[in-house]
Amino acid sequence: MSVVGFEEDARGVARVTLRRAEKRNAMSGEMIVELSAVAARIAGSDSIRVVVLAAEGDVFCAGGDLNWMRAQMVADAETRRREATALAMMLKSLNDLDVPVIGRVQGDAFGGGVGLMSVCDVVVAVESAKFGLTETRLGLIPATIGPYVVARMGEARARRVFFSSRVFDAHEAAELGLVARVVPGADLDAAVEREVAPYFACAPGAVAEAKRQVRGLGPVIDEAVIAASVDALVTRWESDEVDEGTAAFFERRAARWMR
Repeated sequence: MSVVGFEEDARGVARVTLRRAEKRNAMSGEMIVELSAVAARIAGSDSIRVVVLAAEGDVFCAGGDLNWMRAQMVADAETRRREATALAMMLKSLNDLDVPVIGRVQGDAFGGGVGLMSVCDVVVAVESAKFGLTETRLGLIPATIGPYVVARMGEARARRVFFSSRVFDAHEAAELGLVARVVPGADLDAAVEREVAPYFACAPGAVAEAKRQVRGLGPVIDEAVIAASVDALVTRWESDEVDEGTAAFFERRAARWMR
């Protein structure tokens, strides 16, 4: 069964849905592959005008899948590089879409989930949602999602949450620039529709060119930046801190640096 749903309505709104609710929509290798394929499908479409990125269940995306993490613990450097590159290129494929992407965030998002939010053009989140870049608790760093997170928040705001692993609420996410609109859960779909509807009065080609211009005026996220983020993650995986942090996580104990 597919872990990423895809539907396109008569207006040209494509709804992309994470479908691992039983795993808190944690990002697995399978999900990365399917999201990359969906991004390619959207990029090749002449009918899609807007994309809504959503998720099933109570959690938008809990970050990395635990089985994926266990596999990385015993993998060699080349395998880790391949997996990190797949994640980085999936995010790039979504970030580079010419059509607007609206994030429908119905619950918590951590790590890679924040990365997915960062490649959206607009994010609408429920007021009860919590967020965090929690990698440093494990001895890791938010490397491959980093270029997109910093592009979204800006360096000054990213410094508030990028390396503290601090969990923050939806209103602070809005202050940080990660979320555009915070709404009660009952109003989420109506708020998303308010972001979608204006595009049907816009020329699709002009929207695409304007979005490309915005990307060109913002921070550069090219092959060199992506390669550097992958290198940073691979290097960090080989550190003693990652051995300790991941072992503590799976053994349900405090890491040695905790006070």
